[in-house]
Amino acid sequence: MIYPVVVYGHPVLRKVAEDIDRDYPGLQQLVSDMFETMYHADGVGLAAPQIGKPIRVFVVDGTPLAEDDSEMDGFKMVFINARIIEKSGEIVPMTEGCLSIPNLREEVNRESFLRMTWYDGDWNPRDEVFTGYKARVIQHEYDHLDGVMFTDKVSPLRRRLLQRKLSDISKGKFEASYKTIIPGQRVR
Repeated sequence: MIYPVVVYGHPVLRKVAEDIDRDYPGLQQLVSDMFETMYHADGVGLAAPQIGKPIRVFVVDGTPLAEDDSEMDGFKMVFINARIIEKSGEIVPMTEGCLSIPNLREEVNRESFLRMTWYDGDWNPRDEVFTGYKARVIQHEYDHLDGVMFTDKVSPLRRRLLQRKLSDISKGKFEASYKTIIPGQRVR
């Protein structure tokens, strides 16, 4: 099932998502649907809040980026109840976009080293280090679990300059190749 993507301004994107347990109803189907939704929208990551579910689950598949970064080849993972243990390393600026903020891209600074704990899709506990672009993609999706959008990480001046565009997105004034839900629960 392909879910519509919740867009900027919807309250679920600002909630701190809740942990789930292994008995969460329909979890395997949800994960499968999240991958399908992400692929349909040409994304490389998708967090459950982006489809209206305030739970600590996100998926990533960096394979489409492998042409530019060979380390992304086969980087397909499920993260359940993830926690960042450490962020450090060089602060690297890079342009990011988000399925929940259609057609808007901005430069964001992120740490290049990340250590996390989480459960994978089979409920195996994991503790791993990520670097480079993998660390960036994970941090972006992880932020969604804490109610943080990438636009929150741009400079205050840039954020002020983006307010009109963000307001327009929250009112449904944008084009996207995938179905969306704008604040007020209207599917487009």
